Amino acid sequence: MFKNLLSILLIGVFFLAGCGSPATATPAAAAVEEVTLKVFAPSSLTDAAKELAANFEASNPNVKVIIEFGHSPTQRLQFTEGATGDVFITAAQKDMDDAITDTTVAAGTAAVIASNQLVIILSPKNASNLQKLEDLANPGVKLLVANTDTPIGKVTLLAFDKMNEQFGDGFKDKVMANIVSNEPGVKPIVSKVKLDEADAGIVYISDAVSAPDLKTIVIPAELNMVTKLNAAPLAKSENPALAATFTAYLVSTEGQAVLQKWGFLPGTP
Repeated sequence: MFKNLLSILLIGVFFLAGCGSPATATPAAAAVEEVTLKVFAPSSLTDAAKELAANFEASNPNVKVIIEFGHSPTQRLQFTEGATGDVFITAAQKDMDDAITDTTVAAGTAAVIASNQLVIILSPKNASNLQKLEDLANPGVKLLVANTDTPIGKVTLLAFDKMNEQFGDGFKDKVMANIVSNEPGVKPIVSKVKLDEADAGIVYISDAVSAPDLKTIVIPAELNMVTKLNAAPLAKSENPALAATFTAYLVSTEGQAVLQKWGFLPGTP
């Protein structure tokens, strides 16, 4: 009798165990899909943009920011030919204006995120003994500037016009005669000046900040040019809300602190 009762009880226990769920069982957590945000930016923004991207990723763990650096006018043309992305950062106001005109970005979505100005960087040896702005016109100086089809190349020429009015006596012509190479952007100028391949180069202040070992000659505000960097979500972005969030981050207190750390000036100096 006892054995029969024990058997019945054991069967009942096994039955209940089979019907119940383990107390420790939990549903599998759904995997969070990673979203890629592609940003097109000018080469002058290289160091700052990398830090901005890292900070944005830290605040948005499911987002991977990919940055393609290049020449703003060329990048804009790539969009008109079918290139895709999410955010466009331009090196100059005109490039963003052109992007709005050809509907690469929608009107009213762009924001000025920073500004920049020109500065002269000197080679480590400074063989020509350049001490002041007027020395750029001295015979035999080897000077590097950017191509005139780049944003910095265009404002460099405008700055030369201002200097010519200030210093006179054919100052611009003398400086132009000292140009030994027109480079495709600011990075080659910095590299070659560091290697003493030229006596001086004209770059943005932010580029000089990224090369603290090089001495500089300041260009006074009245002879300088202000270049405004703009950012906007691309009209055909596959992640429009995220693109708008990233653009807003660039003008936030945190984003502005990073930009100014790398030598950029506020958007409205």
